Amino acid sequence: MADLKDFAEQLVNLTVKEVNELADILKEEYGIEPAAAAVAVAAGGGAAAEAAEEKTEFDVILKAAGASKLAVVKLVKELTGLGLKEAKEMVDSAPKAIKEGVSKDEAEGLKSSLEEAGAEVELK
Repeated sequence: MADLKDFAEQLVNLTVKEVNELADILKEEYGIEPAAAAVAVAAGGGAAAEAAEEKTEFDVILKAAGASKLAVVKLVKELTGLGLKEAKEMVDSAPKAIKEGVSKDEAEGLKSSLEEAGAEVELK
């Protein structure tokens, strides 16, 4: 009985990648179709939800420049290291990703700086 509880705990704690590998193994080696393996995925859905909540990389998206476009262009230039022309083009083409794959702290810092300059910003 304890072995089954350990096995169930292992299934519940599988990552999405591990679940996909398990589905491949079940299909190739045992002839069990992935639809049947989806039951195991549904049982372990809590682990997948936890992984989604613990996002570590964020994209800083400029939604709109707001009223003080010049201040936002200057700030984008400073934050990205782009030239003035490239920064202006980036602001003009909003919604646009300013930085991608940054840490949560950095993303929140960028967002607050841009919002102080008058821009509308979103983190994804």
